[in-house]
Amino acid sequence: MSSNDAGSRERHWEKTRNLNTVIMILWVVFAIIIPFMASSLNSISFLGFPLGYYMCVQGSLIAFVAMIWVQNWRQDAIDDEFGVGD
Repeated sequence: MSSNDAGSRERHWEKTRNLNTVIMILWVVFAIIIPFMASSLNSISFLGFPLGYYMCVQGSLIAFVAMIWVQNWRQDAIDDEFGVGD
């Protein structure tokens, strides 16, 4: 294995790790922080529902699906950039 391969592998892992870190931070926001703040968000109404309730019931699910899609899309791009894609 050449040093270029090791450097390329390290850069691939760095980008993958950074992507996972961002996704996990967003996951914590939508899974823990927003539900924790739901009572204060309930003073705002969205589509006839209290915003805190709506964000916990619908908004977080939409965010989770979007995050999964974005992570897969970005990871495929990272893999292709370093020649380890399908």
